[in-house]
Amino acid sequence: MSNLPLAPVERIIRNAGAGRVSASAAQALAQVLEDHGTEVASKAWKLARHAGRKTLRAEDIKLAVS
Repeated sequence: MSNLPLAPVERIIRNAGAGRVSASAAQALAQVLEDHGTEVASKAWKLARHAGRKTLRAEDIKLAVS
C-alpha cells in the first residue's frame, strides 16, 4: 500500500486523458510512483554523498533521472 494520497494521483490520471478513474487504478499508479520515486531518491542520495554533501539537492534528483 502506498503512502501517497489518492486524490492527486487520480488528478494525474485524469490530466492524462482518462475521464473516470477506479480506486484500484489510482492505488496501482500510486504504488508505481512511490516505487520509482524511492529508486530515484536512492540514486540521488548516492550522488549527493559522492559529492561530499549531506544535503540532497534538486540537481541530484535531475541527475538521477537522466
